[in-house]
Amino acid sequence: MSSESTEVWTGWYRDRLGAEAIVIAADGSHVATRIRGIEYTGASFAALRAADEGGQPLGGCVLEWDLPLPVVADGATQQATLSCLLTLGERADLSLTLHYGGAAFESGIAGTDFEEALARVGRQLPPGTEFGRRLLRTAV
Repeated sequence: MSSESTEVWTGWYRDRLGAEAIVIAADGSHVATRIRGIEYTGASFAALRAADEGGQPLGGCVLEWDLPLPVVADGATQQATLSCLLTLGERADLSLTLHYGGAAFESGIAGTDFEEALARVGRQLPPGTEFGRRLLRTAV
């Protein structure tokens, strides 16, 4: 990953063995994290595979992380937080919640389509309100 364009977020990994704080790095085309000493990388969150260990896919778990996301309302930029919850099991399910202006705007469960989930959140914002910058386009 290119360090110039890499974004880093903190989050949580949870499975039947417990929870662990993680750091997620994403550069727009790849995602990487280390869980219980094993490096996982992939083109998307849902495609994370162990870098060693025979490339086992990440599954049977939940990943949670927050993204800072500026929101522009009537020309004024305010900071908001986008909370992401990804369940990886037999199928992958994503849920986004935007915390902005004292309210929470939820996507509901959106399969793995990050852009669609984000669009669902955006449609709930008050008139004249939009995301202040393009989010990193790392597909879930």
